[in-house]
Amino acid sequence: MKFSELKSKEVICVSDGERLGFVYDIEFDEISGDIKSLLVPGSYHFLGLLGREDDVVVPWDKIEKIGDDLIIINKH
Repeated sequence: MKFSELKSKEVICVSDGERLGFVYDIEFDEISGDIKSLLVPGSYHFLGLLGREDDVVVPWDKIEKIGDDLIIINKH
């Protein structure tokens, strides 16, 4: 799967329906080339004036399904 295909997808947790945001980067194993995790930007506090939360790191093994528009994960 290409990064360009993942970047346009929204990440949603199946257990609680939380919408985490859109993938903006990936982490991969430099030796094998396998994807290790997806990165989703953290949400902003008060219109971005008070900063934002840390990025959400979604380990590859937590992904349940990759659809046309969504990536379904299970955080638990």
